[in-house]
Amino acid sequence: MSYLIAIDQSTSATKVLLVDASGAVVDGCSLEHAQHYPQPGWVEHDAAEIIGNVFSAARELCGRHPDKLASVRGVSITNQRETVVVFDRTTGEPLRPAIVWQCRRGDAMCQELRNAGVEPEVAEKTGLRIDSYFSGSKIAWVMREEPAIAEAVRSGAACIGTIDAYLVHRLTSGQAYASDPTNASRTLLYDIGRLAWDASLCERFGVPVRALPEVRDCSATFGETTLGGALPSAAPICGVMGDSQASLFAQCCYAQGDAKATFGSGTSVLVNIGEQFRPAPSGMVGALAWIVADQPTYAWEGLINYSAATLAWLKDQLGLLSSIDDAEALASSVNDSGGVYLVPAFAGMGAPYWKPDARAAILGMSGYTRREHVVRAALESIAFQVADVVEAFARSGAAVRSLRVDGGPTRNHLLMQMVADMSLCELQATDESNLSALGAAMAGMLGLGMQGSLDGLRKLPRSGRMFMPTEGEAEVKRRMTGWRNAVERVF
Repeated sequence: MSYLIAIDQSTSATKVLLVDASGAVVDGCSLEHAQHYPQPGWVEHDAAEIIGNVFSAARELCGRHPDKLASVRGVSITNQRETVVVFDRTTGEPLRPAIVWQCRRGDAMCQELRNAGVEPEVAEKTGLRIDSYFSGSKIAWVMREEPAIAEAVRSGAACIGTIDAYLVHRLTSGQAYASDPTNASRTLLYDIGRLAWDASLCERFGVPVRALPEVRDCSATFGETTLGGALPSAAPICGVMGDSQASLFAQCCYAQGDAKATFGSGTSVLVNIGEQFRPAPSGMVGALAWIVADQPTYAWEGLINYSAATLAWLKDQLGLLSSIDDAEALASSVNDSGGVYLVPAFAGMGAPYWKPDARAAILGMSGYTRREHVVRAALESIAFQVADVVEAFARSGAAVRSLRVDGGPTRNHLLMQMVADMSLCELQATDESNLSALGAAMAGMLGLGMQGSLDGLRKLPRSGRMFMPTEGEAEVKRRMTGWRNAVERVF
């Protein structure tokens, strides 16, 4: 049996997984890293801690399976997408904390660019909106506010990359500095039609093109690594994808119209729109789903800022939950939310509203309201937001009848039923909880010749559960109207 090692570097933790040739996860090790909030709206990670966790988790995993290491064919990478690292080109040492995708420090710069009328050019070339969610304004902030680092970038002494490029550089000891198209396309600097860094956009954001990584196909080879000595000999890095696109790939959404939702801190809803890029519906963004064998596939994406993070807020800030896993039982103990709506605009509202200045609210409470109603309203807010995105896709000619779902929150059966009901589509929930890592590994299987085609990947065994809509359209319309009225009140 052949194996791959898949690295999943996410917002909260780093997982290193052993995946066999059938796509089954044999074992894994996970290490969390600290979240840093230097001021309101800012979020940072210690990139040195992250690479240290990669090596530590790899050593622990490989130490548990010495008999399998000789059969490891390659290493694959998936990662949080828009987070950026500035690091020394020679040593790979980070020059400052990584700026995380959630960080809003670029808001003012984004507004400057919108006021200057740049957004149509950005949308046409990148498929994205000008928003500090994406990497461009984070990089521009560094170049404007940190002169010593900016000079190192301009001189070529420093590199600027998304997490995948940083990991590739560190894992190969600087022999490779490369990213894949799914990560490059989240920077506001990459033309997804020409499949190249755009000099004009780089100039607008003040980013030297020479500081950015080479971009290679998702199934290409990105150098070799021993994972810091965890492997007895160097293995090729093959299969690199941003986390949400990787889960789309793992869900075998290879045909136009196939759609998936990945639930995590937020939710990414992606629908495959085929091999030709088309502008996204209002409130959505265009996405480069992947490039495999030189063939690009495109998607539309609805980005929801707060999903499971809303439940974490109930637990950590309000003390309404002792564990996020308690949410399902508490919400199930009442028949409905008692007229309560929770609008989770803790960092503004994402798709399809895109209102960065919106603020969260709990509406409709009365003397009858108990914590169970608030918890149920929090779950419903996740379902309502997914339904908003699915409806926006349908209005633009990409109707979703079946939605493949993954991520930790899919274990909550009540939540999944709510999503099926409000979206009026069937849900296929996989039992595999590591879809992003598996998607990168599946791209690696193609690149390494372990699988010969997408059809071969479709035949890999997979188990899961189905959720069918149970609510009538009139009831769904009533509840969605209540939700949208609540949302309007926070704008």
